[in-house]
Amino acid sequence: MTSEEKKLLQAKHRLEEAQARDRVKERKARTRRLIQEGAVLEKVLPEAQTVGLENLEEYLRQKLAAHD
Repeated sequence: MTSEEKKLLQAKHRLEEAQARDRVKERKARTRRLIQEGAVLEKVLPEAQTVGLENLEEYLRQKLAAHD
């Protein structure tokens, strides 16, 4: 392997590592956002906690439709 090939391979690996770090950063930001949104939901509609996750979407749709 020539010096040029080694440099190219190293650059490729650095790029892959940077992309992996970006994916982790994006995933953590999404997780944080979802937690915060869930906390707001529980604060505004505390009864949503008792609905159950599988029924939550329909419950919210009904609540929102009632306010239109």
